[in-house]
Amino acid sequence: MLEAKPQSESGPARSIPQAGVTIAEAARRTGVSVHTLRYYERAGLVVTPVDRTVSGRRRYHELDLKWILICTKLRATGMPIRTIRRYAQLVSDGPGNEQERLALLEAHRADVTAKLAEIQENLRLIDHKIDTYRGSLAAGDADRLWAPTRPARAR
Repeated sequence: MLEAKPQSESGPARSIPQAGVTIAEAARRTGVSVHTLRYYERAGLVVTPVDRTVSGRRRYHELDLKWILICTKLRATGMPIRTIRRYAQLVSDGPGNEQERLALLEAHRADVTAKLAEIQENLRLIDHKIDTYRGSLAAGDADRLWAPTRPARAR
């Protein structure tokens, strides 16, 4: 289920040592800030407790980084934190709730599809305006359809 692979700026991610990586390295590998990593933990979005060293410093493992990438993709597509939290809880609970996970993801997919359709419609309008400016109308005439018209003055 956790197909996402962390990417670094220099290419594919290297494997993480058994001891894990620091929060700074986890932030670099996932592309989110240290603050965001801490927030994800506090908000209950991480499916496994993040390991800590004897001195209390966080250590992230491959599974943690993959899950964080999933969370960032879900957020980037507009999934609310409370829904990601619910999804993380279902994953943490283990087998037996796959139908609920599927329903949650299908509902989110429907939302994303609707947003994409709206964005595509908006893009069509922008393309139309660009075509208008590139076409035979003078730039001053291109917005005539959108500007309020004034009644002609009597002479």
